[in-house]
Amino acid sequence: MPLQDDSLEKSNTNGSAPSAAEALQADQAQLIDRLQRALADSDNLRKRLQRTAEDDKRFAISTFAVRLLMVEDSLARMLKEVDENAQNTDQSVLIAGVRATERMLREVLEKGGVHRIDALGSRFDPHLHEAITEIHDTDLASGHIAGVLEDGYMIHDRLLRPAKVSVSKS
Repeated sequence: MPLQDDSLEKSNTNGSAPSAAEALQADQAQLIDRLQRALADSDNLRKRLQRTAEDDKRFAISTFAVRLLMVEDSLARMLKEVDENAQNTDQSVLIAGVRATERMLREVLEKGGVHRIDALGSRFDPHLHEAITEIHDTDLASGHIAGVLEDGYMIHDRLLRPAKVSVSKS
């Protein structure tokens, strides 16, 4: 055994193999590099989880909001029907109550970050609109929205529901 140690020491003095101190320094540098990478990975994971948690918090009501939009659509259709066929003034208190309910619902949605997409007259965008029909309209440039069949909504900066529209075709 002592012969092997002597041969190792002789080869180190010849420069053919690294010394024990050099090997330790190389191992230390490798460990420091691995530690720095692990810390960076840990920091990136923390940041990604924080962004995900913030997004989850901002968009948590999305499913609920879509369901509420069906209620808002129903109220809006009923009020439109009432406006078109307003003959019975005895129901004016009921109609005023329904209008107030619709306003309150819109305010609640807006406070939750839900807002309506103003589609009428704008250029068709497949990321925001769903084309249901095409209409020949000489008053409007081709590819613009001629009518809105169902309002679309965004929640903050994400699409909640596309607007169902009819698109002009010249």
